[in-house]
Amino acid sequence: RMFHDDELEESEKFYVGQPRVLLLIYALYNTLVARSEMVCYFVIILNHMISASMITLVLPILIFLWAMLSVPRPSKRFWMTAIVYTEVAIVIKYFFQFGFFPWNKHVDYTKDKPYHPPNIIGIEKKEGYVHYDLVQLLALFFHRSILKCHGLWDEDEKGDSSSNKEDTDDELSLAGGRRDSSASLKSVNLAASVESIHVHFPEQQTAIRRKSSSSISQLSHRSSFSSHRSKRGKYHGIAGCKLCVIKSHCGLCCFRTLQVYVPIRQFFYNLIHPDYSAVTDVYVLMFLADTVDFIIIVFGFWAFGKHSAAADITSSLSEDQVPEAFLVMVLIQFGTMVVDRALYLKKTVMGKVIFQVILVFGIHFWMFFILPGVTERKFSQNTVAQLWYFVKCVYFGLSAYQIRCGYPTRVLGNFLTKSYNYVNLFLFQGFRLVPFLTELRAVMDWVWTDTTLSLSSWICVEDIYAHIFILKCWRESEKRYPQPRGQKKKKVVKYGMGGMIIVLLICIVWFPLLFMSLIKSVAGITNKPLDVSITITLGGYQPIFTMSAQQNQLKSLDPTEFNDFLKSYTGNTAALQFLEGYAREDITRADLEGNSNSLWTISPPSRKKMIQGLLDFDADFTLVISWTIQRYKNMKYLISLFFSRTLEEVYPYYIKAPSDSLAKPIKQLLRGMSPDHGKYSMVKKVQGSTHTFSLVKNTSEEWWVLNQLGKRQKTPQESLELFIFSDKVSPPSLGFLAGYGIMGLYASVVLVIGKFVREFFSGISHSIMFEELPNVDRILKLCTDIFLVRETGELELEEDLYAKLIFLYRSPETMIKWTREKT
Repeated sequence: RMFHDDELEESEKFYVGQPRVLLLIYALYNTLVARSEMVCYFVIILNHMISASMITLVLPILIFLWAMLSVPRPSKRFWMTAIVYTEVAIVIKYFFQFGFFPWNKHVDYTKDKPYHPPNIIGIEKKEGYVHYDLVQLLALFFHRSILKCHGLWDEDEKGDSSSNKEDTDDELSLAGGRRDSSASLKSVNLAASVESIHVHFPEQQTAIRRKSSSSISQLSHRSSFSSHRSKRGKYHGIAGCKLCVIKSHCGLCCFRTLQVYVPIRQFFYNLIHPDYSAVTDVYVLMFLADTVDFIIIVFGFWAFGKHSAAADITSSLSEDQVPEAFLVMVLIQFGTMVVDRALYLKKTVMGKVIFQVILVFGIHFWMFFILPGVTERKFSQNTVAQLWYFVKCVYFGLSAYQIRCGYPTRVLGNFLTKSYNYVNLFLFQGFRLVPFLTELRAVMDWVWTDTTLSLSSWICVEDIYAHIFILKCWRESEKRYPQPRGQKKKKVVKYGMGGMIIVLLICIVWFPLLFMSLIKSVAGITNKPLDVSITITLGGYQPIFTMSAQQNQLKSLDPTEFNDFLKSYTGNTAALQFLEGYAREDITRADLEGNSNSLWTISPPSRKKMIQGLLDFDADFTLVISWTIQRYKNMKYLISLFFSRTLEEVYPYYIKAPSDSLAKPIKQLLRGMSPDHGKYSMVKKVQGSTHTFSLVKNTSEEWWVLNQLGKRQKTPQESLELFIFSDKVSPPSLGFLAGYGIMGLYASVVLVIGKFVREFFSGISHSIMFEELPNVDRILKLCTDIFLVRETGELELEEDLYAKLIFLYRSPETMIKWTREKT
């Protein structure tokens, strides 16, 4: 065999025979070595997320605007800059850890202040101030060792010295200062010599950005260099004038500025106008990163506002409140997604570079200088913002990769329509179900794509293409899983698909009843009363008695009292059936003081008239008892009871407090009660001298005192006793659904879903000629041809193909011919 080596074969057998754990560790190490560059990027970004200071801000910006944009890889100068900068940052942080600095004397007081100058700069005193910097330095040295092992560390200097050798020889005649500046510029991988200062862009380029081994690129470089040499006489005069200017301080500053500006300009010019580009398309990944950021904003919007209370967007929107932080973040995120789509459709690398620069500086300035002031806490303490920033860094990396490789020349169809299988089919249909997403995408594509079609024609083509793609997926699935002719459907298919649809329809029909039944019995929470008030009024006059119970006066029954309560209704079927729906924690006993908490103020004429009404036993006299129960989030429940002179069974001994209606007495518990606990709970002996109502006078003040007979909790002082049965309420997370009620859920959910289901089962006969197409390959190719000629600029041919597509759908006979199976 050719290239046979016994040692290599033995080495391969040795590694294959090792344990799987060792092979896994070896594979992970190889992965780490192969992606050591990404490891460095990750550690730098992680260090900045945790430290969040001006010292650590520099390297992330250089990553996205220099390292990731360099072709084919970051230069030695970048890695040396990162290493030296990290070492200097470690020394600076160490120097400012000493306690004699004024800001280090009150560290506990200033450590959480986001705008404290040492915190912003990154020189504050703290534990573990240099841990992540050391890890960062270790990762950089590890990557440096990998580059040296592969001979890539000094590659840039060798390439520059060989390609610019003639320039170096010609520059020997210039002054020493000029030669030094030229040498310093040549060491920069941003690719420009001093001559670039005088040469107009883009006619002359002194260095080829992407080196190629082909003779064509070398020949073009030589011809460019010879053209540059032919104009040497013209530039000698300019160089001589420049040497005179440098003698002054102002001229020297200008020259140093040009030394920095020209390489940067040349770098971005070569980026926008590459000699060649490895075209790629990572827009889908960038869109997914933006979508993840969008979801983070929606579910963690409170982290970008002033008060970071644990809130959720559903509760805010249910109260018709739109938080400002949520609105601003959503609009900014959505706006960047629209701009990114426009740049992708226009395929403009220059616009993408400008957008990248603006976005990198803008996001970093906002996240690390404005957001801490808005949230009143440091970025390193905001977990949601850190997660958002990390995903945005992934987007920046993908965006830089897109710029470096260039946009694709043709954008054909949706990225979900590249294959014809069940996964693409269901993902594409889910994409079309998102409200307004399909419409917005179609309009944006029409706006930023060169076409002769009107908006309606464009949407027509998109709709036809989507429909044909779905049919193509179904036809491909029929080919993969054929059904033999004359054979009945398998039970797996019938019971699997049919049974699932039956269960789904039944669940939709009975969803409101099941939901309202389970929401309180299974997931419901006890909502005990916060305040219980009683008011008694005689004949419409001034109230004679008002009293309320709160906190310690509202008590739950202990197990013994609850069991005694149940035993007291033994044999009462109606009462026991009612008590089945309540647990011990749902019952609250309110102990109200017998003395009214308000004085009885009534005018003498009204007092005299009321006494006369009470003494007239033949006429009806109205007594009004009203009670108020206040519970959390359920406001107030109020009901009044009117009765005439008979005072038996009037006092509402048991009250039901439902979650969504008025509180009312429980008739099942009032009937058949034992005489010792409330049938005559408020008794007035008509002809006796003992009353439960008594008026107490104290000099010029008077008030009423009430006492209840037959209380369960025996007390020597005058008091009233009241039992409240509280219905369970839905948890706050499901309150927005439970608030609709059963009829509301049927009207808003079931009927709407039923309308869509009915459309699926009806009207099929009208679309048979467009649905039952045996072979859609020709129509699909016609749609793809329209996309293709549009991308190539053949707009007249686009009109012709569109007219052909419309004619095909207007002619059923032609459609039959076009969709026949290939023979």
